[in-house]
Amino acid sequence: MNKRIGSYPPVRVQGDGGAVVSQAGGVLLAETVRKTGLDTAISAALAPWRKPRAVHDPGKILLDLALAVALGGDCLSDVAVLRAEPALFGPVASDPTVSRLVDTLAGAGSHALAAIRRARAEVREHVWKLAQADAPDANGQVIVDIDGVLVLAHSEKQDATATWKRTFGHHPLVAFVDHGSAGSGEPVAALLRPGNAGSNTAADHITTTRLALAQLPKQYRRGRRTLIRTDSAGGTHEFLDWLTARGRWLSYSVGMTITDAVHHAVLRVPDSAWTAAVEPDSQLRDGAWVAGLAGDLLKGWPAGMRLIVRKERPHPGAQLRFTDTDGMRLTCFATNTTGTAIAALELRHRQRARAEDRIHAARDTGLRNPPLHHTAQNQVWLEIVQLALDLLAWMPMLALTGTARRWEPKRLRLRLFTAAARLVTTSRRRILRLARHWPWTDTITSAFARLQALPNPN
Repeated sequence: MNKRIGSYPPVRVQGDGGAVVSQAGGVLLAETVRKTGLDTAISAALAPWRKPRAVHDPGKILLDLALAVALGGDCLSDVAVLRAEPALFGPVASDPTVSRLVDTLAGAGSHALAAIRRARAEVREHVWKLAQADAPDANGQVIVDIDGVLVLAHSEKQDATATWKRTFGHHPLVAFVDHGSAGSGEPVAALLRPGNAGSNTAADHITTTRLALAQLPKQYRRGRRTLIRTDSAGGTHEFLDWLTARGRWLSYSVGMTITDAVHHAVLRVPDSAWTAAVEPDSQLRDGAWVAGLAGDLLKGWPAGMRLIVRKERPHPGAQLRFTDTDGMRLTCFATNTTGTAIAALELRHRQRARAEDRIHAARDTGLRNPPLHHTAQNQVWLEIVQLALDLLAWMPMLALTGTARRWEPKRLRLRLFTAAARLVTTSRRRILRLARHWPWTDTITSAFARLQALPNPN
């Protein structure tokens, strides 16, 4: 009787296999690029930076980098993962060629960044039309969440400085379109800033908002069809004045700091004025109430601004702040939305927490540590990260259903993208044969069929 040693069966490993494709599930991202027309748009955008005798198209190089990041890469050389599978991803440029392109685009500055962003905006509008009822604008309004994120630098890099959390790195400001509870979200702006950039810097919030609005279809830049949502970092006079000046075009829901004036006003709110907070399923939220503040408290702030405060029993063990009162934790936000119950407005603002999930996904998709030295290079890297996140948002929106639509990048990689397959050529056709026993093979094949059923871009 053979004795089994260890918990796993022993195997022999050899390196002489053939017709085997790694990262086979990445074909979903490649097909998303093709069906959305992103490859054509990026190639046209970067045409001015293609040298006359260049072998590789700059747009294809940039998309290869985005695909590598979407598959889990975190530096330029990780494009080798695609280079190893030419049957799936086509010819991929060498590492020196990739580095030279990034340097070239960094040297071109705002011109190259603007070209990439215009292409992304053009494709985004097309994708939302393809998605129809699953698009983030299906209910007639687009919600843009703006938030800051600290990213670490493990070596000396331009503009990497000490941060307010006593770490060392950068403090970019990012913006995401919220896909709601049924989906994830897609990036519409990323502004690279030094690590010591302030959280309440109004000029940076204005710049980021401008970049975000430029990514949206034109009809969402007017008629208050776009909601700008931020935490208290956006609660500054200058930013709210700027938003109010565009009041015909923008709605806002901005967190505000609990000042002494707000604190004293809360103490004067009668019990009868408090309304129970609600959950997304319209059930009352236990231990939480909301009320509106008005009158002299809003003097000096933009006209039409409403201040809504929330009080809630803290979780057991939570530490209260000086601005809390009567054992209740206080938060407040400002909005210019009218005609909606304050409990619904408070729920809408509370759902800004989904932006933290988007930032978590971005950290897992190249944002954790910008790998290059110069700021201009790392700003190009942020555009690559956004392209990768676009693909990771568009592919589920167009091809996945059910709970799979909400899978974060790590889960997509583990279950779908890393699947292996055999590449078979028969009757002049190439067929990717996924393992029958892989639990998510049906998910991959069904998603690919949905993508193929989409019309080809013009």
